[in-house]
Amino acid sequence: MDKKFTSNDIPLSDLLNQAHSGALQLPDFQRGWVWDDNHITSLLASLSLSYPIGAVMTLRTGNPEVAFKPRLLEGVSLPAPVEPELLLLDGQQRTTSLYQALRSGGPVKTRDARKKPMARRYFADIRKCIDPLADREDEGIVSVPDDGVVRSFRNEIVRDLSTRDKQLDAWMFPLDIVLDPSATMKWQLDFLKRGDTDERLDAWIAFSEGLIAPFVQYDVPTIELARETRKEAVCQVFEKVNTGGVSLGVFELLTATYAAENFNLRDDWDARDTGFKAHQLLAELLPDGFLQIVTLLATWDRRSKQTTDNPAAAVSCKRKDILNLALPDYIHWADIATKALPKVVGFLHGEHVFKARDLPYPSQLVPLTAIVAALGDQAESHGMTNMLRQWYWCGVFGELYGGATETRFAADLPEVLAWVAGGEQPRTVRDAQFQADRLMTLRTRNSAAYKGLYAQQMKRGARDFHTGSTIDVHTYINESVDIHHIFPKAWAAQNGIPESDANSVVNKTIAARTNGRIGGAAPSKYLAKIETGDGIKSDDLDAILRSHDIDPLALRSDDFPAFFTARFERLIKQIEDATGKPVNRSADGSDNPYGQRAAEDVTEQIRRLIKGGESKVVEFKSTARKNLHTGDKDPAIEVSTLKSVAGFMNGHGGTLLIGVADNGEIVGIEQDFKFQGGKQNVDGWDLWFTDLLATAISKTAATDVTLTFAELGGSTVARVEVGPAVQPVFVTPPKGERKPVFYARINSSTRDLGGPDLLEYQRKRWP
Repeated sequence: MDKKFTSNDIPLSDLLNQAHSGALQLPDFQRGWVWDDNHITSLLASLSLSYPIGAVMTLRTGNPEVAFKPRLLEGVSLPAPVEPELLLLDGQQRTTSLYQALRSGGPVKTRDARKKPMARRYFADIRKCIDPLADREDEGIVSVPDDGVVRSFRNEIVRDLSTRDKQLDAWMFPLDIVLDPSATMKWQLDFLKRGDTDERLDAWIAFSEGLIAPFVQYDVPTIELARETRKEAVCQVFEKVNTGGVSLGVFELLTATYAAENFNLRDDWDARDTGFKAHQLLAELLPDGFLQIVTLLATWDRRSKQTTDNPAAAVSCKRKDILNLALPDYIHWADIATKALPKVVGFLHGEHVFKARDLPYPSQLVPLTAIVAALGDQAESHGMTNMLRQWYWCGVFGELYGGATETRFAADLPEVLAWVAGGEQPRTVRDAQFQADRLMTLRTRNSAAYKGLYAQQMKRGARDFHTGSTIDVHTYINESVDIHHIFPKAWAAQNGIPESDANSVVNKTIAARTNGRIGGAAPSKYLAKIETGDGIKSDDLDAILRSHDIDPLALRSDDFPAFFTARFERLIKQIEDATGKPVNRSADGSDNPYGQRAAEDVTEQIRRLIKGGESKVVEFKSTARKNLHTGDKDPAIEVSTLKSVAGFMNGHGGTLLIGVADNGEIVGIEQDFKFQGGKQNVDGWDLWFTDLLATAISKTAATDVTLTFAELGGSTVARVEVGPAVQPVFVTPPKGERKPVFYARINSSTRDLGGPDLLEYQRKRWP
């Protein structure tokens, strides 16, 4: 096997001569020299003491497949361009510092600790360098301004080394001649002539042995990569060894590759990025991520065109694939990806993800953009959008993009494209699993699923507590909407609620400018403050609470278990709606920590609802089927029940109590039992009601409703908890004219809307 590298020690003077002649240059992907005056002084002191200063790594040039644009080290000036023999991969800061200080013949153009530019020259104080008690770095190596004059803050001259004579008199040896034997010899002779020859000779001998010899004899450990080294290996090796300075990414490496073809990738990226930054969602899109998008598309295109005689590599966006991205492919697919990104922003805005910090997985932008780019105009069709939506949220709630993701990216693009064309589900959809008890450990926005739930909450019509308007992109940005506790942490601690439960995503929602009013007060108290402060009626505030899937009754009663149980179930439903897959639940219901306790309190909760009376979010119905005046089954009453459910769905959710008259009298759903056929009991009524919703509204609507039952005064009351719909819901009556009708909750009544009224309502409700 051919050896990939050689390691040798080369004299420091030879290394700096290679830089001076242009035989050693930098690949263009290397960033600029950044060392300051203190670093340089420390380096010179270490070298003068023969301390190790680390190895340098070079690459032998001549491989046409690894053609990087070279550039000279800073401080090197040549009359004409020179092709380098070696490229310096690691050690730029040290080598450039030593070249400028010891070999360039000019001042070192560095900076101070505050990064202020400065020009310096470096000297060795002979007396301090031969004094065993003196510190070499602090006293022996001296940095002075280019003119040689050191001044105090009052502009008084503290040290003057502006001429050779003054340097000789001060016993200050200029380090820029230390590697030049002839110049050093002349300086030595002049130094010995300046005074007591014996004293100076003894000092010079000690200085020559203790400082000059270490510089002259210093060998630099050098690792030289062979000419045959592949491009991706250069990148990987560089990242492993370049622990100082700026780390190398594929973007820098590809920039240097394209520079050899007279294409400036950095300028191209900067121009594109200016447009991307106009979208807050793309504010943190990095060039490496953009290259992944482009490479996915290029490799997918080649793969889709392969033939038996002309096979292509797999779809991929790993480092080696990016580094092998041909310039024509980059130019072609970069333009297509650039046009796709605003469509991606539009898609994510539709999912109520508005800012870069709110992206559940920033990395998921890569496959999403590639898919949208490959689909072209089809991506914006209703059917395609729904499939993209399911794939996207399966990735988020399945928490599938948290680790090494390139392999999943490569699978996503062809698999999603095949799926929308009628093929099988992509593995991201198949792999997605969400455990219900995960809600208990989602506590910070570091989690993708945590951020995903708030996007879903806004998408379902969450309203701002301050203005009452639906939270859209403008409200979100202009009102500084953020995440807040529902039951305050202080209240929870005082009332024995475990901190883990209080900090769970179940006990948080999105709001703006409410923390000052909430403080640590009980919900019953801070709700009153909001009502007073904003002049909002109680039932209007209840409607806003419902839009956040918060049970107003539980909140106003400071009933944490009832609140937590109801909202836990609503969040589970949100995840199931988004992913199109059931959430994994425990058989005994233990994943909802307050479920059993809350179930025991259903009767009391219904009593409180009845006592509170009807409102914007609570409605009573004596029966769901029976006309109490005629004693017969009445289709109009069934439609009225459907109308109430749909009105809540198209609004912001609500509670329908069936078996309760308008005046609060208990009637009981037993009135409907005789119309159910064989199963004349609560179970039979439950089955009939669920089937009615599925038939007249949709199967999805049926699953978006939670039914519980309680016995009051010997009769059964059904509590129908209705969540807000993510899109408009229509009722198609089971009998008669089967024409879909849109119902909306207007104040405390439900009305059908059509024409301009319907369009305006939908625009505001689902912006």
